[in-house]
Amino acid sequence: MTLDLTGRRALVTGAGHGIGAAIAVALARAGADVAVHHGHSAGPAAEVAATIEALGRKSVVRQADLTRTEEVTDLLDEVTGFLGGLEILVCNAGGMVGRSPVAEMTDDHYAQVVDLNLGSTFRTVRAAIPHLRAAGSAGRVITMSSLAAQNGGGAGSAVYAAAKAGVRGLTKGLAKEMASTGTTVNAVAPGFIGGTAFHDTFTPAKTQEAIIAGVPLGRGGRPEDVAAAVAWLASDAAGYVTGATIDIDGGAWFR
Repeated sequence: MTLDLTGRRALVTGAGHGIGAAIAVALARAGADVAVHHGHSAGPAAEVAATIEALGRKSVVRQADLTRTEEVTDLLDEVTGFLGGLEILVCNAGGMVGRSPVAEMTDDHYAQVVDLNLGSTFRTVRAAIPHLRAAGSAGRVITMSSLAAQNGGGAGSAVYAAAKAGVRGLTKGLAKEMASTGTTVNAVAPGFIGGTAFHDTFTPAKTQEAIIAGVPLGRGGRPEDVAAAVAWLASDAAGYVTGATIDIDGGAWFR
């Protein structure tokens, strides 16, 4: 099966590194022009854009704080102006902020975690809806949930897990709202994906080893594993799939 995204235009949020970068490059390899969004990683984002351009595709780098409505609006205006439209939106931006038990978590920490994950997805999709409606049956939204949404996450990540569960619920509801336009809305839910700033920052090496040892397929995930699923969901091959969440965790969900 060939995933041909030639002529499609995409925005990937949080695409400066890790999973987001792998997704942006995978979409470009399939033929799409890709806008690279970042929050605080201008240098790496520029490298991702250069890789996309080396593949013969158009790319642009834009910074925005996705917790601020006006910046999200400006981001969509700038990206669609450069690309000439938008068919594919990948809401990858998010993060844990920091591990904290609920009993010790401040209101500010709670709000940051929810806004960075669920709020940023909501704002970005909302701003993109007019462009996606114009795309019709080529419209695709792919959001980023997590294995944590199903199992509650590791120590100190209960609110992160709740926010990612919220993303999954938002995805299903939005799939219903967008169905009449032909746009599909789906989520991917990664488990342990190694070589990312997320786990390098929040998961000690010994804990990473223990997690990998418990994965039924016997290895940790790679950013490219997530990117492949996203590229499929963005393609015509997945045109009858909407409201779904694809687990990308080596079977960890059924342990």
